[in-house]
Amino acid sequence: MKPIKGLWEQIVSYENLLEAYKSAAKGKRFRPEVLIYTDDLEHNLSRLQSDLMNGTYKTGRYHEFYVYEPKKRLVMALPFYDRVAQWAIYRVLNPYLAKGYIKDSYACIDGRGIHAASARLKYFAGLIERENGGKGYYLKLDISKYFYRINHEVLLKLLRKRFGDRELISVLERIVCSDVPFGLPLGASPGEAKRIYGVGMPIGNLTSQMFANFYLNEVDQYIKRELKAHCYVRYMDDMIIVAKEKSELHEYRRKIERFLNRELKLNLNEKTTVRPLSLGIDFCGYKVWSTHIKLRKQTALKMKRRLKKLEKDYAVGAASLDDVKRTLASYNGALSHCDGYLLSREVFGIYEENGGEWYNGWFTLRRRQQVENESESRNVEQHKNHRRFKRYYREADTDNSRYV
Repeated sequence: MKPIKGLWEQIVSYENLLEAYKSAAKGKRFRPEVLIYTDDLEHNLSRLQSDLMNGTYKTGRYHEFYVYEPKKRLVMALPFYDRVAQWAIYRVLNPYLAKGYIKDSYACIDGRGIHAASARLKYFAGLIERENGGKGYYLKLDISKYFYRINHEVLLKLLRKRFGDRELISVLERIVCSDVPFGLPLGASPGEAKRIYGVGMPIGNLTSQMFANFYLNEVDQYIKRELKAHCYVRYMDDMIIVAKEKSELHEYRRKIERFLNRELKLNLNEKTTVRPLSLGIDFCGYKVWSTHIKLRKQTALKMKRRLKKLEKDYAVGAASLDDVKRTLASYNGALSHCDGYLLSREVFGIYEENGGEWYNGWFTLRRRQQVENESESRNVEQHKNHRRFKRYYREADTDNSRYV
């Protein structure tokens, strides 16, 4: 395949930069740095265009912080000026990269995503079980510290094979090989060891997602074309192969591990495993079987904790109704793509038309004053009932005839 040329002019065009600004600002328009950038939008876009065309563009200073869900990760965020530049690159390059991906790669591609990947995996599990008398196995491949171990030299070699514009490659080299170290030694976790140069992609960069997905396309091609593994699905670095026999999957594992070590300088960790399909497959926040898909237990527990906190925040005015609506829309969307009827009924309540019965969920929204008023009304009613109770028995003592 010849390298693609002529993309640099599309990236640095003012129209593309303007659309990149709109994408970068989406949902963040009222943040201070976005407002400052927007206040002199034409000048800022022209300055970015000039920096890119003159070869003087250089990534700004990263803002570093840690997130702890679902595990500890170092996130590195660039200033808004650089995020516009990355969107400009992403908008042009990603569609060309996506054309070379296999059908069963589902990350960073329009029209695919987590839900389509889970449905495809369910289809493969059902296919294998139907052909193998209800039995089957899966291989879950887990790459050790994937984002922190992507090799810069290998990545740039792959990018040079795909793109031929000298100016574009120069900018990509400056993004990948930054003055800031991104990588971690093999086996180390974020915050536990000194970061190293030559490997790693900063979690938080839009281009990091694109590069990480592109990097593992080499494995996709190897698995599909060389190993001829038909029932294979990948979402970013979550890779699953489904097959009839354990021995077949163990052979796949040995060959894939050799390929990763030799070609991409990556390693599989101890979480790589072969298991029966009957146990269900942990994949993209869901538990997938051949007959149904459920929300993973850890994901469901996290959702419940978040909703209980949301109840408390709303009660004291720390969360608005819009905040609640956004969160509920997200969770209802996740539940709509799996068999989450019982969980939805438990949390939100539901009306069953067939039985004509309403099930109350535990999630409710009330302000503190409303809760206090209801509590006060309940106490007053209890007090009245207590007084009626005492009066009833006092009268009963003086009029025993009512019990005859």
